[in-house]
Amino acid sequence: MPKNILTRGHSRSLTRTHKIAIAGVGTLGAAALAISAVPASGQTTTTSEAAPAAQVAYSSQPIKDVKASVTDQLAGASEKVASIEAKKQAAAEAAQKKTAAAKQQAAAKAAKERAAEQAASRSAARTQTKQVAAKSYPDNLHGWITEALDIMKAKGIPGSYHGLHKNIMRESSGNPKAINDWDINAINGIPSKGLLQVIPPTFKAYHVAGTSWNIYDPVANITAAANYAADKYGTIDNVNSAY
Repeated sequence: MPKNILTRGHSRSLTRTHKIAIAGVGTLGAAALAISAVPASGQTTTTSEAAPAAQVAYSSQPIKDVKASVTDQLAGASEKVASIEAKKQAAAEAAQKKTAAAKQQAAAKAAKERAAEQAASRSAARTQTKQVAAKSYPDNLHGWITEALDIMKAKGIPGSYHGLHKNIMRESSGNPKAINDWDINAINGIPSKGLLQVIPPTFKAYHVAGTSWNIYDPVANITAAANYAADKYGTIDNVNSAY
């Protein structure tokens, strides 16, 4: 290397050409520093190519809106499902209440009908008891005549208590076992028998249904004789002697 022959005392001032050269070197150095600041993998882009990058930066906003819309739709669907389930539950509860009310009404109606049937049964039993009591007659002449009159009334056979009583007393003196063994009927083998002294053929012909077939039965004897008298004389009340 040649020795520096320039000394402080011998330095010369820079010319215009030297200044321009130095400025160029400085500019190149600044450019080198700028290039060295770019990463090794990086590439330079023009201004027109930077626009898409800016659009990508703002593309996140529509995605957020889409997410919000889907969330809202899911929330709305959940609310609809919940509303449908609530309506179904309400309908089921209403149906259960309606069924329970119908069962209660049916049970109340059945209980009411049973009560009415029981009341009717008790009433019928009381009525039957009264009827039985009303048809209970004493076992004497008065009871026989009274019972015979009830039967005669039901069968449409005329006659009165007085008419029956007077003829009974004349014919048998009130003895249901009385028998005539001396008159013409007795001579003919068919003696008169019972309270109103009825011969067997007459008793059989004028027997009243529902009474005994025993000619000595007081009520059967009275009703058959009254039936015969009604046919022959209009009523037992018109008989004042043997008939």
